[in-house]
Amino acid sequence: MKLSLLLIFLLFCIGFYGLCVGKTVIKSIFNLTIAQTALILLFFQLAYAPNASPPILNQGSTGIWVDPYPQALMITDIVIGASITSLALMFSIKIYHHYGTLTWKKFMNKD
Repeated sequence: MKLSLLLIFLLFCIGFYGLCVGKTVIKSIFNLTIAQTALILLFFQLAYAPNASPPILNQGSTGIWVDPYPQALMITDIVIGASITSLALMFSIKIYHHYGTLTWKKFMNKD
């Protein structure tokens, strides 16, 4: 588990670093998606319970059940993340048509 948490942290750091130093709008959107994926993986890893059964009531079922709330939240996060990514890509197309560039430096210097 510690190795998987370390890899998730590394993935988040890669996405956050790329978001901070990205030179274009598209790279920033891509790195934001990487950081979001790392957070989703973190929630799934923390909610994992070995040898747990799904939360479905069967006759005589006892033992450890998986908590369905983190899974439901992450499915919602995936849908919201896909919507935000598509909206950001649409805005990047509008930025390119208006300013003629997707580079942050040129975009921020234009009036």
